[in-house]
Amino acid sequence: MIGVGGSDWKHYVRRKPHVVKRRIRKGIPDCLRGLVWQLISGSRDLLLMNPGVYEQLVIYETSASELDIIRDISRTFPSHVFFQQRHGPGQRSLYNVLKAYSVYDRDVGYVQGMGFVAGLLLLYMSEEDAFWLLVALLKGAVHAPMEGLYLVGLPLVQQYLFQFDNLVREQVPKLGEHFTQEMINPSMYASQWFITVFSYSFPFHLALRIWDVFLFEGVKIVFKVGLALLKFCQDDLVTKRLEQLKEEHEKKNGKVIQSARGSVEQNHQLQ
Repeated sequence: MIGVGGSDWKHYVRRKPHVVKRRIRKGIPDCLRGLVWQLISGSRDLLLMNPGVYEQLVIYETSASELDIIRDISRTFPSHVFFQQRHGPGQRSLYNVLKAYSVYDRDVGYVQGMGFVAGLLLLYMSEEDAFWLLVALLKGAVHAPMEGLYLVGLPLVQQYLFQFDNLVREQVPKLGEHFTQEMINPSMYASQWFITVFSYSFPFHLALRIWDVFLFEGVKIVFKVGLALLKFCQDDLVTKRLEQLKEEHEKKNGKVIQSARGSVEQNHQLQ
């Protein structure tokens, strides 16, 4: 399907899009994940069309966000062996990618949630490849641009949360009514889902499967996964009051984050 260095990919996708979709949903082989992510996102084309640009952004440009990026680096997957060492290769790569993007798109600059997205990408590709994939996502190389997730006021996050709230009321009405009674809105639990595309607190193996499909099919996958989670937990959620849900969210979120970080470490060591 891919060919040598991706040479057959576009031809295959045009001829058999349904086969590609089905196989991606089954899961991209881990050894091919980095390359396939670049192909399905359109970032490989951006890389080839912009030789030397990443190096220019990293070495010769300055960013107003540099101090913010440095401050947040240690908070991004802090237990992961690749990012754990202070000023180590992982932290340097993450800094370079985030700094380069903050210069490339000064309207967006840098927002904290971007670190988890860039960090996930760096586990499967080089700095330059990760940078151009971030550009492809935010500027909309294949799907709708997602830079509004990080602009001042987070306008796209607000739009997605409004749409998600309506979907919950429509597709999970019993839970939607309960949330209304308890004055629970999606901004209280789903903002990170959209800002980091589940890379922040989900178990690593699950986040990867979501990203496989997300990069090929777009942001609708975030909505689908979010709704599936609520449907799965509906019977439990409708019995809880707001304060109970807050307490359980904090407790479970801590456990999930630890699980995710542990899974990331294990995966990196196996590689």
